[in-house]
Amino acid sequence: MGIRDFRAIGRLVLLVGAIILSSARAPADTVPAVPAGPAARITGSAARYHPPDDIAFRVVSIMSEGVRLQGELFYLKASEGQKLPTVIMAHGWGGVAAYFREDAEALAAAGYLVLTFDYRGWGDSDARVILRGPEPDHADDRFTTEVQAIAGYIDPFEQVADWFNVIDWASAEPMVDTDRIGLRGSSFSGGQVVYVAGRDPRIKAIVSQVGGIADRPDTSKTETSAFVENARRKAAAMARGDASYPEPEAKVIGNLVGAPVGDKLLRWWPNEEASHVKAAALFILAGNEELVDNKTNGELAFARVQGPKQLVIIPDIRHYDIYGAKREEAIRLAIDWFDAHLKP
Repeated sequence: MGIRDFRAIGRLVLLVGAIILSSARAPADTVPAVPAGPAARITGSAARYHPPDDIAFRVVSIMSEGVRLQGELFYLKASEGQKLPTVIMAHGWGGVAAYFREDAEALAAAGYLVLTFDYRGWGDSDARVILRGPEPDHADDRFTTEVQAIAGYIDPFEQVADWFNVIDWASAEPMVDTDRIGLRGSSFSGGQVVYVAGRDPRIKAIVSQVGGIADRPDTSKTETSAFVENARRKAAAMARGDASYPEPEAKVIGNLVGAPVGDKLLRWWPNEEASHVKAAALFILAGNEELVDNKTNGELAFARVQGPKQLVIIPDIRHYDIYGAKREEAIRLAIDWFDAHLKP
């Protein structure tokens, strides 16, 4: 699919708040760029990952609404046992934690404890399960039945619940300084960190890069009516038991991996939370952004946030350049921001 086709689809989605987001690719020997089949997980293969010699790395399990999420911790070995300012990261639409390992290494080298994680049903996290049929008769709260694991779909409300539960987990981790917690998100998760920071006062700083930060859509507009009608139809079919969750890692919006669930994107307006954000907020935007409208996404969120803030527009780059030619500049901007607001 050419970029012109992708932009046409993306434009329609953006009009109703379905922010288009990122799937930056790690090296092929670390993370497979393309799943082997429709039900195959894109995983980070932590067992094959080897951090730099001075970086401590370990895999952790985090429970989110009964589902085990996989997290990855990074920090300098020389800081073992110390309370550290902490940065939590998760990737955008269809992305996995492993895509942020290089950034996590840079943040760890700068003195941070870094926690990345996979959303439920993505990467190396477990999937939620649903009943395949009616709940059987049982005398207590335990029973045996057939279930189905659901994975590889996009539900922004489940994903922000994962963010909150990861923060809860981090708050009990001995090396986390709970007075100095920051969040970093990119593309679709660039909107999620705004939503989370607007609702969780424990967050002291955020970095949102090339963020899809949807505002409340005008669903009465003619150009959005087809999208709205289709989303409502899918939601109604699911509610009546005539349809299930999307196929794992289905591609229904351009070449993005993962289909949205029902009509949930019609209710996903993270930009409305921006006015509640008192954490220090850095927004990094692409000057030639082709997937989101900066004025109604990052620039609008920047205008609304209440705490210390900065807007950086990197000229002459497009959305995915933030993971390529401009990755080092983006992570340096993030480190400088966290240094200013998470360190004494």
